[in-house]
Amino acid sequence: MTLVEGATEYDRAKEVKEFDDSKMGVKGLVESGTKTIPRFFIHPPENLTGLKSPPPTAGIPIIDLSGLNSHRRSEIVEQIREASSRWGFFQVFNHGISDSVLDEAISAVKAFHEQPLDVRARYYSREMGKGFSYNSNFDLFRSKAATWRDTLQMKTGPEPPELDHIPAICRRELCGWDQKAKWLAEVVMELLCEGLGVGPEKLKELTCLEGRTMVAHYYPECPQPDLTLGLGSHSDPDVLTVLLQDGVRGLQVKHGEEWVDVKPLPGGVVINIGDLLQIISNDEYKSAEHRVLANPSHDPRISIAIFFNPSIRGDFDFFGPLPELLSPEKPAIYRNFTVTEFMRKLFSRELGGNTLINDFKL
Repeated sequence: MTLVEGATEYDRAKEVKEFDDSKMGVKGLVESGTKTIPRFFIHPPENLTGLKSPPPTAGIPIIDLSGLNSHRRSEIVEQIREASSRWGFFQVFNHGISDSVLDEAISAVKAFHEQPLDVRARYYSREMGKGFSYNSNFDLFRSKAATWRDTLQMKTGPEPPELDHIPAICRRELCGWDQKAKWLAEVVMELLCEGLGVGPEKLKELTCLEGRTMVAHYYPECPQPDLTLGLGSHSDPDVLTVLLQDGVRGLQVKHGEEWVDVKPLPGGVVINIGDLLQIISNDEYKSAEHRVLANPSHDPRISIAIFFNPSIRGDFDFFGPLPELLSPEKPAIYRNFTVTEFMRKLFSRELGGNTLINDFKL
């Protein structure tokens, strides 16, 4: 058992279980007036590097999607190809989704988390049940240190969740955002395919738009933000992530050895490459480690990520580098595998790093 310096030994497993059984989440801890975070939220120093470093002057690429079906298309394809190869992250604007849709989704998540504790607690569960759950830290019982956030999680594809299991306070807004995000992901996947030199429908044909999971994070003010994180460093294991965030900063991407802030752009939507797409593209596109700092602000930070994965079914349940990208000069870097095997390995470990893809290297 790892102890905090100067602290007496304690039963970590017992404290974690008591926290989970309380169904209060970190929002409830803040509401209780705590001035210190529980010990199981404290991270080792190596996880907290760069928290106080001055931010680099450059940020992730910002790409204007206006004129997508005009002479600008080839320029946009090249911008997305370069961003996906060098950064694994980019932010798009002029994407065709109204600000009202984005704002309503963020407001609905905020409204859910700011209901009285006894109302929130009715939904608290670690089982997806009918496609919806609410809890704090999905890997709470597997991780070495917890992070300062609460989360709504909803499976939206290939089968939609049962609507009456989604809280009415956010049902319409989240389902509406899911459909808009799916449309945007389809557009981006076409551009990514064109950047690889394969047919624009290739990822769609591989069912990469069908498996969708939404996670809506709420990061309340943390009384000791220098001791923990909002979300630990990791790369997304999916094909593609579409992320909506409010105006409170905290998301960072690792670029080289530096942590780079992802500044919220009004009306912007963040796109990032997942591990599966790095494999499918045979390392032409890169997934990137990213993290969220613990929120020092009185205002909560809210983000909504939708993870796009292949649908697990029959002929499409086998993945590896696209054959069209392979040649004697560019042999396969990864072996073929089933999506079921990939997901099994994913859920057998805690969130962290981008080591999952190493399990599939030749």
